Amino acid sequence: MKHIIKIFSFLTLIGMINGQVVDKFKQLDQQIATPNLYRTAAGYPGHGYWQNRADYVIDVELDDEKQRIDGFETITYTNNSPDELNYIWVQLDQNVRAKDSDTYKITTGSMRDKMSFSSMKPGLIVGDEDASPILNEFDGGFKIEKVIAKGGGKLKYTINKTMMRIDLPSPLKPGEKTAFSIGWWYNIQDRMFMGGRPGYEYFKEDDNYLYTICQWFPRLAMYNDVYGWQNKQFLGRGEFTLNFGNYEVNITVPADHVVAATGELQNEKAVLTKEQQKRFKRAKSSNKPVMIITQDEATENEKSRMKRSKTWRFKAENVRDFAFTSSRKFIWDAMGVKVGKRTVMAMSYYPKEANPLYERFSTRAVVQTLKTYSKYTFDYPYPVAISVEAANGMEYPMICFNYGRPEKDGTYSDRTKYGMISVIIHEVGHNYFPMIVNSDERQWTWMDEGLNTYLQFLTEQEWDRNYPSRRGPPKNIVPYMKGNKNSIMPIMTNSESIYQFGNNAYGKPATALNILRETVVGRELFDFAFKEYAQSWMFKHPTPSDFFRILENASAVDLDWFWRGWFYGTDPVDISIDRVKWYTLDTKDPDIEFPLKREAKASQPRQSWQIQNDQDIPRTTVEMDKGANDFYNKYDPFEVTILDKQDYKRYVKKLDLNNAEKEIYESGLNYYEIQFSNVGGLVMPILIEFTYEDGGKSNMRIPAEIWRMNRDTVTKVFATKKNVVQFTVDPHLETADIDVVNNHWPRKMVPSKFELFKRKQRARGQGAGGNKMQRALQAETEATKKKD
Repeated sequence: MKHIIKIFSFLTLIGMINGQVVDKFKQLDQQIATPNLYRTAAGYPGHGYWQNRADYVIDVELDDEKQRIDGFETITYTNNSPDELNYIWVQLDQNVRAKDSDTYKITTGSMRDKMSFSSMKPGLIVGDEDASPILNEFDGGFKIEKVIAKGGGKLKYTINKTMMRIDLPSPLKPGEKTAFSIGWWYNIQDRMFMGGRPGYEYFKEDDNYLYTICQWFPRLAMYNDVYGWQNKQFLGRGEFTLNFGNYEVNITVPADHVVAATGELQNEKAVLTKEQQKRFKRAKSSNKPVMIITQDEATENEKSRMKRSKTWRFKAENVRDFAFTSSRKFIWDAMGVKVGKRTVMAMSYYPKEANPLYERFSTRAVVQTLKTYSKYTFDYPYPVAISVEAANGMEYPMICFNYGRPEKDGTYSDRTKYGMISVIIHEVGHNYFPMIVNSDERQWTWMDEGLNTYLQFLTEQEWDRNYPSRRGPPKNIVPYMKGNKNSIMPIMTNSESIYQFGNNAYGKPATALNILRETVVGRELFDFAFKEYAQSWMFKHPTPSDFFRILENASAVDLDWFWRGWFYGTDPVDISIDRVKWYTLDTKDPDIEFPLKREAKASQPRQSWQIQNDQDIPRTTVEMDKGANDFYNKYDPFEVTILDKQDYKRYVKKLDLNNAEKEIYESGLNYYEIQFSNVGGLVMPILIEFTYEDGGKSNMRIPAEIWRMNRDTVTKVFATKKNVVQFTVDPHLETADIDVVNNHWPRKMVPSKFELFKRKQRARGQGAGGNKMQRALQAETEATKKKD
């Protein structure tokens, strides 16, 4: 029986879920990969670490009449692995837009009384032949024309949806290279109708297109020590897993188009005017953006319709991908920014529809991103960083596509302004994660989106102290954390299986890292460990295990409980103050204790019957008849007598206190026994604030290990010199606690507001959340009318 009681007590201490023992401080050894010669137990690349390489030479032509891409590439693939490869896999991501794409087939939907045209896109028409997308006769996907070996012979290949296997004539041995070429073409999609990353936007007013060309060429799949070939099909959400390599890309477009791309332009004299070359040279040393192509020049160029073509030649070294944009509409500005020993050209390309926002903020936001990210990771190693306004949000090496356009009158809401700056910071920031610290996006979205969103938050705060950051502050993730548990999944979930993608892969990991930095580890230790991770895995391929290990090893903080709770679990933070007991030491000194007892008795509330008797019984017998009084009617139990003092002296002598005990005895401290409960389930440090009678405050930060022996309830005693009138857990909203009401003792009402309204759509730009700039102009106009 004794043994049973012991076992029961142990299970109570560490908790049980669904009948299974749960130790929230158990080490992650069983969840993360075993260290080996490729990846060390400290989280660093091992002495046997390797990665393969793919170099590209590509010729591509954009047909502005047919909205079509034609390309021919030669790929040189280097096998640095210890394995022989009999075949290689190539990614065909454009096939996600093929008519028979699995993406269309697995997209769910339902019918409503009113349906928009765009909402019908995921549906399928099923007939005698294969099903095809509703309202989508677009013939998407790669059209592979040839796959040939270096000598010109045909190579056998097999296409499986978004992947193509090329069978090699002979095994590619460790240390060997192979070269082959692929010819292909595809139709460019209307991105504004079909969605997605690549495509075009058509501007009806001036009959022009703006192209964002990405996922546009067959790309080598990753072969590594973790998964072998990463050939998980592309369904549209899980992004890309790619090899590093050098690129030489020749882009042929109409002669009046302006092109921006990954890498450095090699033939500026052939494609730029002398004036543009002069302005670009001046921009390198400028401390503010210099216009390379002005709005007036771009507006004039929109009218051009040249039939001849022009080829822009770019080179990029040690990048994992390549993207470009092309249009007649581009305004272009640039400025040089010093990052370490390198001058990086921060540049922006945008149509006139994006002004004045982009001319004022875009390149400046690029510069801020490079400065802040480099401070917390490594110096930006590439020569350019480009922001393109394309009503989009997607990243590639050295170039990204963003959104943020004002109203036609040039005004914009604060939401549009900050949304635009945030997306530029975020997408430019992706140069660091995953373009350089090259994690597996197809498998783990959070490893680039979460880390990048965390650094985005730091950058936003360096841009503007009052920046309304959407993700990063712990309080902002509370609505997600307190939501329906059936719609919340662990961060450690494959990219294609995540519910609430933005909250799970962006918001929650960014918040977790911010909490580590501010609350659990501390800024100095965390910043060092995070930079150590970034610098150790530059131009390499880390996994979650590497990230978890290196942050612990570089900080000397055991974080397994944190990874388990925040990344492998779905519990929220909710720490409650359940009970407070106040104790003071009974000194037995009548001069101290008797006045306190008198005060305590006087402060007791009168009972209702006593209050009523005061009215119903004007005078009692004792009050009217002195003969009914004796000693006890006059006796004051709280009056100090000589006998009381003698009793106290005998008591103290009997205690025989040493100096330390005497100090405690005479301290006059207040002792508060506080019971905390972990209502939410996610163990976290207890941050408690004491508010005293005199208005002063003090704080104590208790490590999460306080929960190690009991995950549900802990009791702790605090001693204070002054009387405490209020206890508050997490007073500065550091932990994403989902219920702040139970954070207070005594309980404190936390106000919420509601608004009465009629279900009528507000006029655009009106109301508290609308375009305040436009509203101010309208008010100014009305005021002027009244004066007139």
